Amino acid sequence: MALAKLDTVVLDCPDPRALAGFYAALLGGTLEEQDGWIDLEVDGAQALAFQAAPGHVPPKWPSPDGSQQFHLDLTVDDLDTAEQEVLRLGARTLDAEDRSRSFRVYADPAGHPFCLCRA
Repeated sequence: MALAKLDTVVLDCPDPRALAGFYAALLGGTLEEQDGWIDLEVDGAQALAFQAAPGHVPPKWPSPDGSQQFHLDLTVDDLDTAEQEVLRLGARTLDAEDRSRSFRVYADPAGHPFCLCRA
């Protein structure tokens, strides 16, 4: 039984509006912006979102360093229960102190960040 459902693939970037425009031109779809966060909804496809990342450094390809350029948002029914499970599975907490937020940030065992988001 799955613990979570993949909600959104989020691309960190220096200019969310510009990058979202690029992908909208490439894939079609509709852009929705709220508080600097931009969602790209494409019929029949996984949603993409774009957020500002100060100090963003583009990846070098191929290169073993500097390759993390996006993170996963995973929707869960209960943040506390899901947190216990992901920690048991080997994740580590990156940013989960503010329990009033609708999301918490973790790193997978390889260090890639992901968010658990309240459904």
